[in-house]
Amino acid sequence: MEHALSPATLSELRRPRPYPAVSVLTPTHRREPDNAQDRVRLRNVVAEAKKQLEADPSVTRERRADVAEQLDRALAEVDLTHAEDGLVIFAAPGEHQVWSLARPVPERIVLSDTFLTRNLVSAQASERPFWVLSVSADRVTLWNGGADRVTEQRTGGFPKTRSRENFDAERMERVGDLPSTFRDEDTRHFLKDADAAMGRLLREDPRPLYVTGEQAALSLLDELGGVTRDAVHVPHGGLTHATPEAVWQAVRPLHDAEARRDTAAVARELDSARGHRTFAAGVDELWQSAREGRVRLLAVEENYRVTVRDDGEHLIPAATGDLDARDDIVDEIVEQCLETGAEVRFVPDGTLGEANGIAGVLRY
Repeated sequence: MEHALSPATLSELRRPRPYPAVSVLTPTHRREPDNAQDRVRLRNVVAEAKKQLEADPSVTRERRADVAEQLDRALAEVDLTHAEDGLVIFAAPGEHQVWSLARPVPERIVLSDTFLTRNLVSAQASERPFWVLSVSADRVTLWNGGADRVTEQRTGGFPKTRSRENFDAERMERVGDLPSTFRDEDTRHFLKDADAAMGRLLREDPRPLYVTGEQAALSLLDELGGVTRDAVHVPHGGLTHATPEAVWQAVRPLHDAEARRDTAAVARELDSARGHRTFAAGVDELWQSAREGRVRLLAVEENYRVTVRDDGEHLIPAATGDLDARDDIVDEIVEQCLETGAEVRFVPDGTLGEANGIAGVLRY
């Protein structure tokens, strides 16, 4: 199952497909007893997607069989033992993908000529993704970080390993010669190559970067003067072969502190906007402003969800069972704001006070 949504991946997901491109969304659960229902619910929603394919007269028999097979393959790939808060399956002629999301999604089936991506975009924004680069004299490992975890990322040439010929980092560490290892010219070239690879990745998928390693390794990266010099340095060695949990625990205090600073900065910007009359709050006002490209900063409380309907002029609360209800309007607003270049920040529940879960700073 996929977790990391890079700009290149999002662009690929958004390109038009031969009809039908099927998007299947369903809530999932991390813990018992709620997760007991997930497997049955998932099978039912996939079965319903197949029924909709059968009932669509514009879908040829060959294409219907192709997409149904892709749905079956996707279903077989789902690992609910590692479920998060939502699951998205994309299936189109000749392809399928499965995405696990750390943010709830509504149960939904959409047949179109593009995949429904707004829930992925919103989930990615809420995770505040970051990179972790763990360095040693003979190995550099890349980790993809999210709201509560890191996973090893094998992309961009990572992990990088150095030939152990005439090189024994463990022996050097035992005899206390680790600092001199990082004065070695071959080691400098090795870490410089890793820094250059990280620079290319950051251009493709810019995120905050943490670098872990022995102090001698971090000092060398400072000297090299590349992108890793400006990253947040975490003086913790031994993580190039570590478990994801060990890496997460090493960077978590710094990541949590940054989140607190970010929340405080968002609160200050919103307070300032009130004084300058560029403050907006509520889904109706922000939906209008987002479509006009007027939102500069959007703040959303982490668990804020609301179901609304469009009465032609405004978004109003939807009644239970309303067939025209839009139960992922918050995700729609998030995606629209990101599309128009706004900053999107997810903040702890209760942070926005009277704004009732969602607020923003307007450009004008």
